[in-house]
Amino acid sequence: MAKRKTRTTKAKRTTGRRAVKRQWFRRTMRYLLRGALAVSVIIAVVMLLGRYVAPWTTPYMYLESQRLGDVTYDWVALEDMAPVMARSVVAAEDANFCTHWGFDMVAIREAIEDGGTRGASTLSQQTVKNLYLWHGRNYLRKALEALMTPALEAMWPKKRIIEVYLNIAEFDTGVFGVKAAAQHYYGVDPKDLSAVQAARLAAILPDPKGRSASKPSNFVQRRARSIADGAETIRRDGRAGCFES
Repeated sequence: MAKRKTRTTKAKRTTGRRAVKRQWFRRTMRYLLRGALAVSVIIAVVMLLGRYVAPWTTPYMYLESQRLGDVTYDWVALEDMAPVMARSVVAAEDANFCTHWGFDMVAIREAIEDGGTRGASTLSQQTVKNLYLWHGRNYLRKALEALMTPALEAMWPKKRIIEVYLNIAEFDTGVFGVKAAAQHYYGVDPKDLSAVQAARLAAILPDPKGRSASKPSNFVQRRARSIADGAETIRRDGRAGCFES
């Protein structure tokens, strides 16, 4: 009888410990799910506000202002930019901008086939990164970018995406946005940019600290000529329609 009671007591203790573990696991999962839901709601609200409110800064812009002491950033509406500026950036960075849902699968396949030596990030992805996240190669950032990009495409019209991108992109050390860039390099307002000037600004975007739009290298000049041709092509074939209509 004593042995039977001992075995029964041990079984009860084991069952009790298992019940406690299950309860702890369920409680933990419940808190994690609630936390994830709360974060998702906050992100959605912030992104929805971004559709209507001009950002006063970005994480990267803030860090650069702390490093440099100050940065140049002035918001300008898309309607107050020369139309060729948006076309040039699309031609340079994301020719299929008007036809994809945030990810250009054709460009991604081509990048993979090319051995991953060139990027395939769309303007939508770059806008998410520049506005909400941080720079640098990081798996967490890429995962957040992949989750937030479709949400951005769902909440924002294409016209808003290109407008925000052009306002927060870095064009030189501490120079953010087309308005600051136009004045920094050419001393003109963004609405007065010529096709050549717009193409050169677009040509320096992948490496704004290593390239100059006012003193372009031979490479930048060749790249700018190609971008100018591409900008004219997408104007003619209708691929600029989503942000010029």
